[in-house]
Amino acid sequence: MVQVATQQKIYTVDDIYALPDGERAELIDGQIYYMAPPNTKHQRISGRLYQAIANYIDSKNGECEIFAAPFAVFLNKNSNNNYVEPDISVICDKDKITEKGCYGAPDWIIEIVSPGSRRMDYYIKLFQYRTAGVKEYWIVDYEKNIVMVYDFQNSDGNDYTFSDIIPAGIYSDLAIDFSNIKW
Repeated sequence: MVQVATQQKIYTVDDIYALPDGERAELIDGQIYYMAPPNTKHQRISGRLYQAIANYIDSKNGECEIFAAPFAVFLNKNSNNNYVEPDISVICDKDKITEKGCYGAPDWIIEIVSPGSRRMDYYIKLFQYRTAGVKEYWIVDYEKNIVMVYDFQNSDGNDYTFSDIIPAGIYSDLAIDFSNIKW
């Protein structure tokens, strides 16, 4: 007997926008992934990283822009099946930025791992971000005290701890001292 696989519904960005107010979700390859609200540690780390990067960009009169979640990122310009809200997105190509969000891959994405997002951040998003053309991806995991840095331009990956000074790949003179991140 041959079993026929049941067809899953393929969702679109319209389905994300149709969610009830306050409901947050991401869309990857037409599948919806609901998100729990972040905890206080997560928000403190996100805020400190955002502040450090924004201060750097401002001090250099940089062209790149930084956005914190919730900020819509449509990974593929012409795809209606991929929508994510990275914790932090740095976008250097102003043509990708519209009033609705970012169309195309940001240059640098940082995800802060929450207990419910571990599989998404380490596996699903890692693959999606690399495939979409993100240049640099950081996974900040405060429970494990590690920061995994993926420099997709150079196919490099490095692991750091919260006591390290971590260089940003997209900037030659930016490094973030994680020992100063108070959470």
